[in-house]
Amino acid sequence: MSAELLFALDELEKEKGIDKEVIISAIEEALNASYGKSETECNTRVEFNRETGEIKVYAQKEVVEVVENDTAELSLAEAREIDPEFEIGDFAEFEITPKNFGRLAAQKAKQIIIQKLREEERTRVYDQFRAKEKDIVTGTIQRIEMRETKEGKKERIIHVDLGQIEGILLPAEQVETEQYKVYDRIKAYVLEVKDKGFKSKEPCVMISRSHPNLVKRLFEIEVPEIHDGIVEIMNIAREPGSRTKISVYSKDENVEPVGACVGQKGTRVQVIVDELRGERIDIIKWSPYADDLIASSLSPAKALRVFINEEDKSATAIVPDSQLSLAIGREGQNVRLAAKLTSWKIDIKSEAQIRASVEEELFGEDDGEAADTESVDEAINPYDENGAFDPNLV
Repeated sequence: MSAELLFALDELEKEKGIDKEVIISAIEEALNASYGKSETECNTRVEFNRETGEIKVYAQKEVVEVVENDTAELSLAEAREIDPEFEIGDFAEFEITPKNFGRLAAQKAKQIIIQKLREEERTRVYDQFRAKEKDIVTGTIQRIEMRETKEGKKERIIHVDLGQIEGILLPAEQVETEQYKVYDRIKAYVLEVKDKGFKSKEPCVMISRSHPNLVKRLFEIEVPEIHDGIVEIMNIAREPGSRTKISVYSKDENVEPVGACVGQKGTRVQVIVDELRGERIDIIKWSPYADDLIASSLSPAKALRVFINEEDKSATAIVPDSQLSLAIGREGQNVRLAAKLTSWKIDIKSEAQIRASVEEELFGEDDGEAADTESVDEAINPYDENGAFDPNLV
């Protein structure tokens, strides 16, 4: 058994990278604890011979002048028969290895090795997936667990098989409009890797389908210019399952950032839309100028002009009468996402609304004078003196 055990430990060290000394120390501790408590009343020490593989048990007794407890104490005379150097207060050791100890040691060693293998596998998997935090993983839905909240509502927890580890998709990280079925393959964003699972001692991965960075990582995968750092995603505003707006910037003046993200005939962005199960994506060109950025963020509506208030970081965008609803979006979604994307409070006004406001400011309500249409147009006009559209006015 001794030679076989040493060989097994050597193989484990080579194949699994588990330090042989760690296992040997664990075997010694386990044997010492189990044998000392169950077989003797004195202190014991178990020693594993690193050269031969033999395991021996030694009793430990304190050297005293008068023995009151012979299971834990040894007289000075008896101690000096073992070693003449012993003095009062020393601890004498002598071998008490029982005949059947080899079988006990083998069983305990097997248990320790299995335990260490499991621990090593858990650590290896944990470390492997820790490196994937803030990245995307692909897995298969293994099961869907339904549970009841304190409020009496039903919610689902999605368990995803990621190969060597389980992914947990909690209700807050799911997309309400998405349907999840067992055996469906899904991509998800890794929020955190935990060393203990949801309901087990095994590591698990907390994943998300609703996090904005899922969109960001998908673009980094699909758009080489983003992966290579030529095009940068500046910000993302997302309402999962419905719509996302992203602003992009190119460090190379020869690379058009929006075109790079959309791809030829929309192929690149379509892959991402398909992965997000039809979620709309608006891609806008980032600008350091707030008025330009806000105007672009209202896409697909075309803003005629944007007025900025730096003090409270608010803006008023003027849009054609026919595009007022488009700029605001269904239930205010478009302007809401634009505000989140730009970090500005945005108010949308149509040409008619702003014209009425300007007329009232310039001429008053009750003076009876006809409005100077040319003056009003000049106040809101985004075109230059030659009739060309002036982007600095937008």
